[in-house]
Amino acid sequence: MLGQIIRFGIAGGLSTIVYSAVYLPLTTWVLPKTQAVLAVPPAFLVAVIFGFFVHSAWSFRGHGTRDSSGRQHLKFLVVQGFGLVLNALFTWIVTGLLHQQPWVALIPVVTITPIATFALNRQWVFG
Repeated sequence: MLGQIIRFGIAGGLSTIVYSAVYLPLTTWVLPKTQAVLAVPPAFLVAVIFGFFVHSAWSFRGHGTRDSSGRQHLKFLVVQGFGLVLNALFTWIVTGLLHQQPWVALIPVVTITPIATFALNRQWVFG
């Protein structure tokens, strides 16, 4: 499991870079700072597509089973939907309620959401 956590951390770090590469330009140059939550869905979508391929091929390789019926893909999407909701909630609280800069929302997004999605992916999606 240690190797799996390390691989997940590296892949997650790369996914975080992808998420930030979409989120930060949108919140800096496109959206008003009070509407930073609108940058979450596109950033999350790009990061999820990247993350699915990296996690299924590398992070969770050799763990559990792979399902070609589509159930595993659906489970992955449910877990990611939960992650999207978490990220949107964190971003709304930080930028909307607390009136902080959009980059501050990345702190819970890159710390809490990955832990929650790792546990769900390991046990339910790829377990």
